[in-house]
Amino acid sequence: DNRKRVAIVGGGAAGMSAAYALSLCPGEFEVVLFERSSSPGGMATSTPINAKKYGASYINDGVQGGSPVFGNTYSMFEKLGCTPSEVGFQISFGREVGEDYWSNVFPAALLDQHKDSIKRFSTFLKVTSNPVLEPVFGLMPIHLSLTLFRFPKTFAEALVFPLVALFMGTGNQTPYVSTAIVERLFTDKSMRLFDYSKESFVNGIPEMRAFPCLGEVYRRWKKEVESRGNVEVRLRVEVTGMQRSVKYVDQSNGQKREGVKIYSRATLGTNNDQEIEGYAGAETEEMFSDVIIACDADAALKVLGKDASWMERKVLGNVKYLWDITVTHNDLGYLEKYYRVRFSDDLPSKKRLAEGDEETKKAVEFAKDNFNPLYYVRSYPEDKKKIEMSFDLTNYQPQFKGESPFGPDHVFQTIFLDKDGSEGMWTKSEIDKEKVIAEKWWKQQSHRWQHYAGTVPWMMFLNGKRHTYFAGAWTILNMHEIAVCSGLGAAYRLGAPYP
Repeated sequence: DNRKRVAIVGGGAAGMSAAYALSLCPGEFEVVLFERSSSPGGMATSTPINAKKYGASYINDGVQGGSPVFGNTYSMFEKLGCTPSEVGFQISFGREVGEDYWSNVFPAALLDQHKDSIKRFSTFLKVTSNPVLEPVFGLMPIHLSLTLFRFPKTFAEALVFPLVALFMGTGNQTPYVSTAIVERLFTDKSMRLFDYSKESFVNGIPEMRAFPCLGEVYRRWKKEVESRGNVEVRLRVEVTGMQRSVKYVDQSNGQKREGVKIYSRATLGTNNDQEIEGYAGAETEEMFSDVIIACDADAALKVLGKDASWMERKVLGNVKYLWDITVTHNDLGYLEKYYRVRFSDDLPSKKRLAEGDEETKKAVEFAKDNFNPLYYVRSYPEDKKKIEMSFDLTNYQPQFKGESPFGPDHVFQTIFLDKDGSEGMWTKSEIDKEKVIAEKWWKQQSHRWQHYAGTVPWMMFLNGKRHTYFAGAWTILNMHEIAVCSGLGAAYRLGAPYP
């Protein structure tokens, strides 16, 4: 048997994408994917809820949806017979009129206050998108570049940071995100979701895609990759260590080879804190030709252990992780206390309406009957650079379609970010405990500028060394599409087709 024997560590979007590409060549690859939890998908999970009470039998948590440009993700979903749903991306930022409230559904008074800054932002985008200056702005955090261009602090905190945090999932690390990455969110056709507007900052309600039931997607994905007989997905098995560049004799043909020794152990699955519940057997070892490490950078370093090179320790060790907690609940009172959930006549810009602005009139008329935000974002009064986000899953996810605003209780999800740096400002205790459906901890990478200086550009020098390839959204940007592309890319480097 001259097939390459490939180990994949991690069954999230990156690992499953690599497994799919390698499964297309059963004559060339034999693959074992190790996943420590009881189901594949990583952060892309589904949770059952009371259908009679809420109007749907499950929610997607961790990952909700994505931009229409996520071509690889949607292509994979369609192969599996799972179709995403189109949804209008309505957002409600802040709460207090004239202080921090605005929306992309209609112009608010806050936009009038910052009209000069909004217009100047076009110059900012032109300068920061200049290829000659890209190395500079690639390493400059957005808070510093906005200060350099003399934008008011209130403009950054009320408009720029919440919008970027929402789209990139950067949370309280948003001020430290690379300026070049922020610029691309507005200008790059393959990344942008919003079109910049000199009048309203962002132009209208873009189309988003809400993901189908992710539990079902990944069940089908597992079945698909195993269907050709050359891929084995081992759930509840944790890779505990590895040795690379190991000389061994291939028992199938007697050939001398060099590869990777993988140590693994069966687990009892993981809990909501992403911790192993316990172990179900002794440690075993196996030989592989190559390994694709598709778990987070911290876990990768733990698995590599003493076998990690100096450069791997520096590059992967530079990835900073934060702990967030999501509270899924149906406490409408909490949402109404901190956000604007419903349209009211005091929200739109009175100035623009008085001036007879036709676009504003149309937007307001639309909002009167169709104001159904998917996302809510607010800044903490103690530190306006730090935020809290909430989702209305009933408005967002397709399984709730047909439920009226006055139907079953809406299901909300509120995310409290950065436990170590922000827990003192959290208002989590104010959510009615009787209305909490679920709580879950998530380990999230930081998108600080140091990530784009000390990790992203150096990954090319790690991949392919000592039979090792790295994949995962953390290698660039925390998006499902990036995870899928990185997994397909790792498999491609091993010789698999790019599907």
